[in-house]
Amino acid sequence: MTHSWTAPAQHGWQQEPAPIPLTGPLFHSDPQRLYQDMRREQGPVVAVELPGGFPAWLVIGYREMHQVTSDPELFPRDVGLWNQWPNIPEDWPLRPMVGEPRPSIYYTAGAEHRRHLSMVEPALDSVDPFQLRRTCEDLADRLIDQFCGTGHAELVAEYAEPLPVLALAWILGFANEDGPELAWTMKAIADSGADAQQALMEFFGQMQSLVAANRACPGNNLVSRMLADPGGFTDEEYMHDLMAITAAGHLPTSDWIGNSVRLMLTDDRFAAALGGGRHSVGQAMNEVLWEDTPTQILSGRWAARDTRLGDKLVRRGDMLLLGLGAANADPHVRQHISGSVEPAYSGNRAHFAFSHGEYRCPFPAQQIAEIIARTAIEVLIDRLPDIDLAVPAETLVRRPSPFLRGMTSLPVRFTPVRAVGGSR
Repeated sequence: MTHSWTAPAQHGWQQEPAPIPLTGPLFHSDPQRLYQDMRREQGPVVAVELPGGFPAWLVIGYREMHQVTSDPELFPRDVGLWNQWPNIPEDWPLRPMVGEPRPSIYYTAGAEHRRHLSMVEPALDSVDPFQLRRTCEDLADRLIDQFCGTGHAELVAEYAEPLPVLALAWILGFANEDGPELAWTMKAIADSGADAQQALMEFFGQMQSLVAANRACPGNNLVSRMLADPGGFTDEEYMHDLMAITAAGHLPTSDWIGNSVRLMLTDDRFAAALGGGRHSVGQAMNEVLWEDTPTQILSGRWAARDTRLGDKLVRRGDMLLLGLGAANADPHVRQHISGSVEPAYSGNRAHFAFSHGEYRCPFPAQQIAEIIARTAIEVLIDRLPDIDLAVPAETLVRRPSPFLRGMTSLPVRFTPVRAVGGSR
């Protein structure tokens, strides 16, 4: 059963323009072409339809994105405002991705959001960047040791996905053996398939056990530092905040690694990077945040009252999806930044890869993600300097999610080298 856009009394939506389904192969193969078509047909704010026929607005204009993310009063991240909740079935696959009203940093608004942020941000900031880099170097060596003697590897499953979750497990105080299960739960939630609800329940149980373990025996980790906050948070609040931190830190960081390595292996401009050429790892990583950002669409914001955005009438309770990848490619702003429509990312970080405004990814979390991703790429290049794609670039497949843009696999080949024993 779909929910028609021609019933304004029920949904508060205009009859025109016709909504664009938020599905289809172009989201995976060529999203920028799709966003160009959307921009030409509907402008910077696009009427879209989520699976199941539920309406939303996709914000793809840079200026409009800045407007939405800079106004938490008019466009709060308060999922409880959504005017579609009466129609949403319990087993809707996107329910874990969209979220439900929860007492966490991600799903609260106003003073309550700032209360959670005041506890989470200092805890993240307490992670020692030098120790984190050393830990990531060791984890990278251990993972590479498992395949370096074979001359071939599948970098997503064997490297880019496990490394961030193992680093996060170290930050949180998880045992290393719990990393693979943690990785599966977050991937299943992000892919929004049939097992998304089961994965969400398992994720909650993992965080519940983690909080209980640190209550009983505090350690030198992020969870214990959060539990020591004097703000009077409940265990439920801690669990939801930890779920938000872990989910936001895993797959986007994994995709940042995979997308950056793919760029360096397929673009001749980065051919010299293996030998320390002028196009560095950092440049490749920044280019990915502009052109191929791991989080393409972020859910979301909800209008606190009727308003106009771009040329569209947005009703109270309407969902706004943040088209981060599309806004980064807005030709009007790109031309303003660089003087042309050519890439403007050399040294420029005015992208929306980490969102913007009050609900942006906290700066310490951005630093943590960059340390994990950069260390992973640098150790890989150091250990396997002649690494190359093992398949034609055009055969690489993207993850089946309009929200996250990463590779399902990245097969590579290289000259076999000896293991180093997981220690530098």
